[in-house]
Amino acid sequence: MKKQNRLIIEWTPEQVDAVVKDLATLRLTVDLDLVPRYPYFGEKIYPLGRCKEIRDAVFTALQAQLLQPTGVGLTLIREALDQGAVLKKIWGDLRGVYFQNAMTLGNWYLDVSNDTVNPNKPRVEVLPLADSGFADISSFEQFIKVAQCYWGVDVYRNDVCPALAPFMPLIYIREDGVSWMGEANDDMLAMTMNNEFSAAERILSTLPSLPEALMQKWHEALSNLAANDFLHAQGDAIAYCRHYRAQQYHLGSHVRDRAVMAYLALPKGI
Repeated sequence: MKKQNRLIIEWTPEQVDAVVKDLATLRLTVDLDLVPRYPYFGEKIYPLGRCKEIRDAVFTALQAQLLQPTGVGLTLIREALDQGAVLKKIWGDLRGVYFQNAMTLGNWYLDVSNDTVNPNKPRVEVLPLADSGFADISSFEQFIKVAQCYWGVDVYRNDVCPALAPFMPLIYIREDGVSWMGEANDDMLAMTMNNEFSAAERILSTLPSLPEALMQKWHEALSNLAANDFLHAQGDAIAYCRHYRAQQYHLGSHVRDRAVMAYLALPKGI
């Protein structure tokens, strides 16, 4: 390993195989706990759709194992950490086709849920981050391209709750007609806040409005919820983006947390 602008971990193919082997063993261990807890994701059988749960469980187990590593692969990871590498969770765009939860260790990509889209793939994939096809999501346009491919959804602007739209500007519709609002994960909320709601404003200006019949169903659902400005305030979604920017709601977490709590009160699907 050598230090350049960032710590570079140099593993031989044999060392990569050792890392894969030890991570695969950890994965099998956590599967014993996860399978009975998450047997299905909708109609899909475990591990399909469970990349986050698997990644998180392996990450936790790995922290414990690294205190006293035994296998060659775990020892290599421990040595990298001792020399300053950082092991962290990541989520983003994988090859423009999937959303994936994985980990990075320095300049390496560690995917311990590689079989959660195609169960015939190996459970674990370890390769240089530069060769992985992984990218952080930096815009709603990028996010929507993956969502349309991966989830098979059409995407519309959030005119249902315009006061919530600066944080969650999208409404998805599946092929079966079920719709829901997004995107409320930490990474996407951070993205829209880091650019001061300009990403939300831009996508809201380009997306189509919901079909009227579905808009009516949303309004009926909202009428059954407790009064909340994020859910019931009227107005233009783009105007709310500009207002929130002027009020600096992108700074700190107080307003975001209130927005998320309002979102959690919504039906999971309409």
